[in-house]
Amino acid sequence: MKKRIRLTSVRRSIQIFFFILILFISVGHSLSESGISLPLIEGASLHAVCPFGGVVSIYQYLTAGTFTQKIHDSSFILMILVFLTAILFGPVFCGWICPFGSIQEWIGKIGRKIFKRKYNNFVPGKIDRILRYLRYAVLAWVIIMTAVSTKLIFSDYDPYYALFNFWTGEVAITGFAALGAVIVLSLFVERPFCKYACPYGAVLGITNFFRVFKIRRNESTCISCSACDKECSMNIKVSKTKNVMDHQCIACYACTSDDSCPIPETVLISTTRLQGKTKAVKEAGNEN
Repeated sequence: MKKRIRLTSVRRSIQIFFFILILFISVGHSLSESGISLPLIEGASLHAVCPFGGVVSIYQYLTAGTFTQKIHDSSFILMILVFLTAILFGPVFCGWICPFGSIQEWIGKIGRKIFKRKYNNFVPGKIDRILRYLRYAVLAWVIIMTAVSTKLIFSDYDPYYALFNFWTGEVAITGFAALGAVIVLSLFVERPFCKYACPYGAVLGITNFFRVFKIRRNESTCISCSACDKECSMNIKVSKTKNVMDHQCIACYACTSDDSCPIPETVLISTTRLQGKTKAVKEAGNEN
């Protein structure tokens, strides 16, 4: 049990740290415009620390050698680092670092207390499967419109930008509308923006198909308790697959044997296929 608590606690601590860091940077940037500078983060801004800014600037950088308006070279560096990490471990940026994903998750805890088992199961399966590809349409729209306009078009609709800038007067009404919608939906669906609309999540989600360290399930020791399914915020049926290669996985690792699975070494992070274990382990799990 201690091992499971440690993994959960570490992830929560990292989420809180990055949420406070981004909030501190955003407030610091606002204060700097008034001539007040905060130590350690002087000159930093929300755009400078957003790796998605690098993605939407690729076309302009390759064709004109310049960055999209408001985007800094630091966004390119972060984009590369996040992508390399995703190739190794999957979209850990989504599950461990992104502050907007974290706040959706925290609001979702309220929804879970209100609706119990119904929470995160309101959207019918057939509709849900279709909606999950909507974020790829959003990604295409953002990239095309940014390339054509050479401006950061998505900031006017970005709930993440609205959340960390609502006091500045720079947020468009569409941004506030998107933020309000995500907050309300988070009470019914866990991480709704991540599931259905996040363009950066769409990019990183693709790495689940070829990531080096995959989430794998050992069929010979699995007791089919569905604990891994219940813990998955993205509604992935981990108990029905050998290797989790779903484009929606956010690499939170809540489904693993180090966090929720009651049987040791059953749902693991591994570079190779899991070898069969003895039936004794499975039988022991059934007795429990």
